[in-house]
Amino acid sequence: MATNDSIRDATREGPLNLRRLEVLARACLPPEVFAYIAGGAADERTVAENCAAYERVALLPRVLVDVATRDAAIELLGQPMSAPWLIAPTAMHALVHRDAELATARAAASCGITMVCSTLSTTPIEAVARACSDALWFQLYVYRDRGATAELVARVQQAGVRALVVTVDAPLLGLRERDHAHGVGLPAGFRAPNVRADGDVDAAHLGDYFAALVDPSLSWRDLEWLRSITTLPIVLKGVLRADDAGQAAAAGVAGIVVSNHGGRQLDGAIATFDALPAVRAAVGDRVAVLVDGGIRRGTDVLKALARGADAVQLGRPILWALARGGERAVVAALRQLHHEFDLAMALCGCPRIDAIDASLLAR
Repeated sequence: MATNDSIRDATREGPLNLRRLEVLARACLPPEVFAYIAGGAADERTVAENCAAYERVALLPRVLVDVATRDAAIELLGQPMSAPWLIAPTAMHALVHRDAELATARAAASCGITMVCSTLSTTPIEAVARACSDALWFQLYVYRDRGATAELVARVQQAGVRALVVTVDAPLLGLRERDHAHGVGLPAGFRAPNVRADGDVDAAHLGDYFAALVDPSLSWRDLEWLRSITTLPIVLKGVLRADDAGQAAAAGVAGIVVSNHGGRQLDGAIATFDALPAVRAAVGDRVAVLVDGGIRRGTDVLKALARGADAVQLGRPILWALARGGERAVVAALRQLHHEFDLAMALCGCPRIDAIDASLLAR
């Protein structure tokens, strides 16, 4: 586990833009931990494409629009948020900072945004919920043991979680060659406090651990079962196809996350920014549409919203910030992103979120 005792106050190091954070984090993380977070599947083409897709699209700003005041706030699934981004679910925050998910949750609460807590959090969901106030969602892997899954769903609902984000793009773990090259494995004595079945699993490698717990037979029928055991809104994470998106909307989900798991599952999968228009067209306004992967600048957020997203999710950059300086660095990074997005809104002639549309994107 990395500590930040010798790390200078992140706010004194200049603007912590999300790209720079990766460089800074690399300098303070053990090589195998950095490799685990930065790595993707196989040749990591999809990891690169997630970022490159945003760079291929230029902006067409409006002029002579009154942007003296601007408002980035949104409402998502009935919840007010200060900006159109959430902290994406990522596993094992204790690998990068001693305060783990508690630091991330406190930073999210401080900035008025929602955190999505991973099933593989190293902090119990109840503690994360207390730190995150009233703005926590929970990411769920459906286990082979349906009883354990049902217990976990009841537990997170009791903790005050506001939505259930079901990962659907990981029936098996992707080909993590970088992990193998760097000897990435689960820490000795690793326990996931949100996983009841954890005590029955003895695996040194994440792939073995994952395969022992997660059910590869998950299907649309299981979505019906999930809806029957919870009143929480359900969001499907890992949708890239328009037909899957349409079926999800017809099945009554509240939201979809256009995601390729940060390029960590199927290498060669479409970049999420490129998949976004077809998914939005398939569901219209029936469900909320979020997107993750490759977002590093405020202009990327604006492009995602212009292409049809209601909000974006931030994954790796949050872990880079957490590694660099804990809660304070995560807050600084989120504030920097907010500054960039606010500036992009102003320079594109968008005083409000609803002014952001496809006309801002060059074709």
